[in-house]
Amino acid sequence: MFEKRLLVTGGAGFIASHVIICLLERYPDYLIINLDKGDICDEHFMKLLFEIERIHIVLHFAAQTHVDKSFWCSSEFKNVNIYGTEILVKAAYQANVEKFIHVSTDEVYGGSIKEEFSETSPRCPTNPYAASKAASECVVMSYWENFKFPVIVTRSSNVYGPHQYPEKVIPKFIALLQRNRKCCIHGTGNQTRHFLYATDVAEAFLTILEKGEPGEVYNVGTNFVLSVFQLAKELVHLIKETVSESELELWIDHVNDRPSNDLGYPMNSKKLHRLGWKPKVPWEEGIRKTIKWYETNFHNWSDAENALAPFPSSVLQDGCQQL
Repeated sequence: MFEKRLLVTGGAGFIASHVIICLLERYPDYLIINLDKGDICDEHFMKLLFEIERIHIVLHFAAQTHVDKSFWCSSEFKNVNIYGTEILVKAAYQANVEKFIHVSTDEVYGGSIKEEFSETSPRCPTNPYAASKAASECVVMSYWENFKFPVIVTRSSNVYGPHQYPEKVIPKFIALLQRNRKCCIHGTGNQTRHFLYATDVAEAFLTILEKGEPGEVYNVGTNFVLSVFQLAKELVHLIKETVSESELELWIDHVNDRPSNDLGYPMNSKKLHRLGWKPKVPWEEGIRKTIKWYETNFHNWSDAENALAPFPSSVLQDGCQQL
């Protein structure tokens, strides 16, 4: 008999896959149910899943997450991130789940270069992805406000490490350089991002699972920050070891910027620190592990090569277009 039955949505994805590994190691008496092929937008399926599996805890990772894609396929983001979350949290509430952890993003705050966002900072999303995640937070928190259903919202900085689909900036730059191609930077590359290694974020979710309070929001952030241009330079040095400082620009290509590109997302994570979590993996260690993993695992995805294209030059407002 299992002590707890825990549902992870999107468990075959990047961050959730690391969380599942940690869960299996930490809680051998838990049954971990990975929902990745099923559709969270299917109300009948979700209701049946909770009835059959008798789930105690939900970690909701499943989402459309790529900012670039959200500009030209916004309807898909609304459907999965907002409507799908509504279907899921409703089914969990009706099944009397003990804890529902909703995974959001620092991007709901909007951009900043000076102001450090706390959990009480206003949400001001500037792209369709961030807007859909902000809306999904409202859906989830309404179940706490109206029914005291024990939900928790998390907002994390950019995460990197093994298993990440190469549409995101770090695996994309790594894969391009490993194929003797240039890093494609949106605009100037002066926008900054805070980077957390995947196992650190996984540990944060376990901390929140164990100690997080219902109805609360937790920032999962780091003080380590790089501009996208600095990131590209570091990766060139690490992957193309013989490249001199004067040759760096030969491996960088500035392409058209996306319609909105926030300058940065500095977050205050002291609230989570008080629960006992802080990031442990230094950038130098994490990025070398990541580079090594992509040397042999890039082709885990059948369409990985398509992900290496820069942001499409023509943005469609009504519907999707294939890169």
